[in-house]
This record gives sequence, structure tokens and C-alpha cells, in this order.
Amino acid sequence: MKKQFIVLLATSVLLTTCTKDLYNPDICFQETILPIFVNNCAQSNCHNPSEHKAGYDLTTYDGIMKGVKPKHPLLSDCYTKVKGNNPSMPVKPYPNLSARQVTDIKVWIDMGAPNTSNCKSCDTSNFTFSGRVNPIIQNWCVGCHSSTNAGGGYDLTTYSGVVNSVTNVRLLGTLEHLSGFSPMPKNTGAINSCDVAAVRKWIQSGYPNN
Repeated sequence: MKKQFIVLLATSVLLTTCTKDLYNPDICFQETILPIFVNNCAQSNCHNPSEHKAGYDLTTYDGIMKGVKPKHPLLSDCYTKVKGNNPSMPVKPYPNLSARQVTDIKVWIDMGAPNTSNCKSCDTSNFTFSGRVNPIIQNWCVGCHSSTNAGGGYDLTTYSGVVNSVTNVRLLGTLEHLSGFSPMPKNTGAINSCDVAAVRKWIQSGYPNN
């Protein structure tokens, strides 16, 4: 009986390990995966269009796919170099990817690494700072605009820092790629129009800290 219990327990652990990272139809390349690489891997002297460090430009689908073997994350540099407790990427002083970001990359590769976008319906009724606007900023902007790497003098890791970029009339102009503004995110195309609309509505409502 004890031996049978051990076998059942081992089987349970194995099944749990194999199924914990499940297919997630909400993981889109353009809205979920691309910002991870742009925000964490395309800074100066890294994997951007002008420098191509180690031969990788991680700001486009084609560039990212050079380090991806679809359906085989453990054979994909774009996953193996960021996973674990001591990943080789991103290099210091940039922080490691979060566990959620690493899992999203793995699941996306397991899904076949499709070049997808707009996997969720556009909802601009929610434009709170904490629930909608700040996640957009964190996904796309803080790699170049943090306390240790304040590009243009802007630290967007805090509410006050984001408001500073709003009151200086920079944030919306850069996200909308308007004439006279440096288009952001840097080194890639504009974020989707649904997210831009949410940021615009938040600003127009007086940019509350909600």
C-alpha cells in the first residue's frame, strides 16, 4: 500500500509539473510577447535594430524568431537564456524577467510562436491608472524609463513619474507618434490603438491615481 501511494504521489507531481503552463489564448505576440523583449532586451548596446548584439534584433517578430524553435521552448534561446534563478539575460544592471513573463514566453513558444495580435476585444471603458494605464507603461516603457535608466529624464516606474510625463505634454504625443515627438516605444512600431485610447481617456479625465 505504501509503495502504491508513493507511485500515485509521484504521478500526481509529474502531471502537475507537465500541465502547469497551459495554452492561453489571451497570449498575443504583439500585446504580450513583443513588449517583454522590447522593454527588457532592446536597450542601448543590446538587441536593438542598430546594434543587433549577438546577431539578434529583438524588436520584431522575425528577429525574435531567430531565437525560437516553435513548440520547443527548451531548444529556444529566447526562452532558455531568460529562465531560471540565474539567467544570462537580461544582462546586469537590468533586472531579470518576472516569473509571469518567463511563463508567457514558454507558453507562447509551446503554442507554436504565432504572430498574433488583438486577441482580446477592445475595452476602453476601463482607463484607471492601476488597472489599465500603468500595466501599459510597465509593459512598454520602463526598460528605458526607470530610476536607474531614466531616458529623457523620465522615470515611469511611479505614478508621479508618469504624471510628470503627462504634464510636460510628452506621454500621449510619443505614444501617438505625433510630429515633433520622439515615437515610443523606441525601436518598434506604435502600441495598439485600443491601449492608446485608454491612455488618452485617462489623461482627459485628469489623470487620477485610481
